[in-house]
Amino acid sequence: MIGVANHAGTPPNRPRTTEARRPMSTAPGSVEAVTPIHGSDPSAPDAAYSGGAIEWDEPVWVPLDEDAPPEWDDAPPPEWEPAGAYGTGNGSTGGSRSGSPAAHAVAAPSRFATAQEALHTVFGYESFRGDQAEAIAQIIGGGDAIVLMPTGGGKSLVYQVPALVREGTGLVVSPLIALMHDQVDALRANGVRAGYLNSTQSASERSATERAYLAGELDLLYVAPERLSNQGTLALLQRGTLGVIAIDEAHCVSQWGHDFRPDYLTLGALAEQFPGVPRVALTATATEATHAEIGERLDMPNARHFVASFDRPNIQYRIVPKSEARQQLLGFIRSQPEGSAGIVYALSRKSVEQTAEFLRGKGIDALPYHAGLPAEVRAANQSRFLREDGVVMCATIAFGMGIDKPDVRFVAHIDLPKSVEGYYQETGRAGRDGEPANAWLAYGLGDVVQQRRLIERGDGDLAHRIRQGQHLDAMLALCETTGCRRVDLLGYFGQPSGPCGNCDTCLEPPETWDGLVPAQKLLSTIVRLKRERGQAFGAGHLIDILRGNRTDRVGQQGHDALATFGIGGDLSEQDWRSVIRQLLARGLLVAQGEYGTLALSEASGGVLAGSTPVPLRRDVLGRGGSSGAPRARKSSASESLDAADRPLFEALRVWRAETARTQGVPAYIVFGDATLRALAEHRPASIGALEGITGIGEKKREAYGESVLAVIAAN
Repeated sequence: MIGVANHAGTPPNRPRTTEARRPMSTAPGSVEAVTPIHGSDPSAPDAAYSGGAIEWDEPVWVPLDEDAPPEWDDAPPPEWEPAGAYGTGNGSTGGSRSGSPAAHAVAAPSRFATAQEALHTVFGYESFRGDQAEAIAQIIGGGDAIVLMPTGGGKSLVYQVPALVREGTGLVVSPLIALMHDQVDALRANGVRAGYLNSTQSASERSATERAYLAGELDLLYVAPERLSNQGTLALLQRGTLGVIAIDEAHCVSQWGHDFRPDYLTLGALAEQFPGVPRVALTATATEATHAEIGERLDMPNARHFVASFDRPNIQYRIVPKSEARQQLLGFIRSQPEGSAGIVYALSRKSVEQTAEFLRGKGIDALPYHAGLPAEVRAANQSRFLREDGVVMCATIAFGMGIDKPDVRFVAHIDLPKSVEGYYQETGRAGRDGEPANAWLAYGLGDVVQQRRLIERGDGDLAHRIRQGQHLDAMLALCETTGCRRVDLLGYFGQPSGPCGNCDTCLEPPETWDGLVPAQKLLSTIVRLKRERGQAFGAGHLIDILRGNRTDRVGQQGHDALATFGIGGDLSEQDWRSVIRQLLARGLLVAQGEYGTLALSEASGGVLAGSTPVPLRRDVLGRGGSSGAPRARKSSASESLDAADRPLFEALRVWRAETARTQGVPAYIVFGDATLRALAEHRPASIGALEGITGIGEKKREAYGESVLAVIAAN
């Protein structure tokens, strides 16, 4: 048996040290070494602006990180060709080459007779959950499937198990080459023969993987979509035998979706290139429109669709009015269980670095991550986040798909995400282990102005800008809702639900008030400035006029002579910012021009006439503390155990950390917290007793059984 990862000649399943790992690609925007198996625990639940008052009369934002997206694998270099013979297989091409890795291709044999046997023996679980079993049966039977499951919902098992049951190798199309290291490490830790082909490998490493594939010694082979446009790669795959083709992150095929990748459009040809091989398209986020487009663009007209609930009940969603974002963030982080790992998202590189520095100055172990950092810094920071407890990563979207660390306790946003899909995917990186987690967002007037302006100034045709506007409108609606956030979030994905009782609007229902008169005062001020003076201003100056603040600028402009000067003194500055934010969110006001000045919209006339009602939610900055920190549960895996079992749990964590360091892998590849908790609760005393512990399959019993029993016996 050959277990092939990124090092040719590495004995199968032998742990590798950190020093032995090859550095990942140094291309800008790459994401190094992320992710174990997506949702391998079937028992888990479906699983710029730095704050402060902004004077939006002046442009203060910095460019987003869009010029440097996460690294997508390039096609092989021109001189690259697989070192092998090409001939017949499950889709033949003729010809041959010297230096053939195998004279005759051999199909990887079926490893297990049934899906249940593979699940128990390899992954250590007793039963499938949700639609897993039905989807797996569809694929094993040779049918196509389109699978929508939430992050942490067990998507990976849907193709991993069929690859172990069906004859041939399972081909996995994965968009980020950096994911492949840890995916392969995690699989091999469970006794699965896995490898990958990508541009980070040397010629000898690629050759070793090719030989293993053609010799039938790989259960799973990972490639990036770009690599499948290379004829040499296709010829190699056709020379061997594929048992199943899995297309991960399938929403990337949709031009309607939030993360479109043109290379995915070519994957529909796989049906012709590999006839008779069942295909499965998987995604953790897709609207109904995106869902339909996946089937059409991947040429899967006969695929069965499996749509799991997108609800992540262990995640508490909380959106708070932004005042001083970093101070609010600090309060939120300090409200979490001590030593919690988390991710803080910001739109700009500058904000990422400033936020990380601010948190470090307050005693938080925070690291920056964005595409502008040197590759070695990104790699080191990511490695610490994945391998150590209590690290907080401050990042742009360059820290994106595939961050699969299961014990992330919170995801925080200090800038408004551009879409509900993006927000859902990012928040879904919290609580993959099924334990309580929090999704926190600080959202303010500046966010709305900035996003509207960026869409207005953005590249792309009118249809693209309209799509961006629709995405933003949906995100703003989620922020401004007075109902259950989970109802709105799931409704966006076409899934009806009732109030969850575990989001901020359920736990602390917001007050509403009649905002018609304040809205009329604001709009009248804008109209008078335009008609009488030919002027337009941003929020800050308009608020000064309404509140009767005799600032230098007000005096210079003579705006204290306006009829509306001082008519809004009954509202605070923060109240006025809330009014303006909500009017912008609802399209009753627009931001325009280089400086984000405010102007009337087509719908403003109804407000001025008094025919359009303006119900507003009342922002309470002190709600749950100035941080907006959740009042609900504050617990960790250890705190959910009986007091008598906690010392053993902590001892097992220490053992796991040391074992992971020795092997050069993230701790969760050894065991997840759910497995450690089960060990602490049941205290197995023999190798045989380990078989009943969730997450411990045959390979891990062999690798870690004696060591685990020794820790249990000593505690």
